[in-house]
Amino acid sequence: MTYQLNDNPVDWQPVAAPERRVFQGKFVRLEPLDVSRHGDDLWHALQGPDSDPKLWDYLPVGPFPERAVFDTWLNANQVSADPLFFTVIDNASQRAVGVFSYLRITPKDGAIEIGHIAFGRVMQRTPGSTEALWLLANYPMTELGYRRLEWKCNAQNARSIRAAERLGFVSEGVFRQHMVIKGRNRDTAWFSIIDSQWPRCRDAFNRWLDAANFDSNSQQINSLEALRDG
Repeated sequence: MTYQLNDNPVDWQPVAAPERRVFQGKFVRLEPLDVSRHGDDLWHALQGPDSDPKLWDYLPVGPFPERAVFDTWLNANQVSADPLFFTVIDNASQRAVGVFSYLRITPKDGAIEIGHIAFGRVMQRTPGSTEALWLLANYPMTELGYRRLEWKCNAQNARSIRAAERLGFVSEGVFRQHMVIKGRNRDTAWFSIIDSQWPRCRDAFNRWLDAANFDSNSQQINSLEALRDG
């Protein structure tokens, strides 16, 4: 891909940092991480017998063989301001089914990243997982006026790369030997959505999440890519 470099002056003022707040959707609700309320459900979703064994392959932490270590990780995330963690609550079951966060929050430049994504198996590849990411993306880009939304992952993490592309993030290349995670080299794939691209992504999300886009078996009629790029 060829990029058009831009060093033009901009009429820009710093934006606000994201707040700890609740985001209500059709399928899911996002709440600030609260270990006392969400801990049991998250342990079951992320480490229970029906959890995804590949969940922790590319995350910098986990898996957690003991609940105490898992709770230590959750407690540290609860009080952190950057990363700023949210729990995903399934509206149907009212159970916590995953966590993720904002990070690299830079209001002066209008840049923010979504990451630390740990969704339980029951949530993966569901409308709720797409809606959760939409809710976390829409807040800074639409309500707060950020210029740049970032997504980064291990360059070998095919599932995360596919998710980024499906959601409308644009590849910016690979940072070679960027990090050492769990004793292994990590080359990092970088993606972004910038403000000029956001309206098309936002409109596609809204159309995809509309009830008319799902059949009687709750299967999508039009893909998110088709609605965005068609």
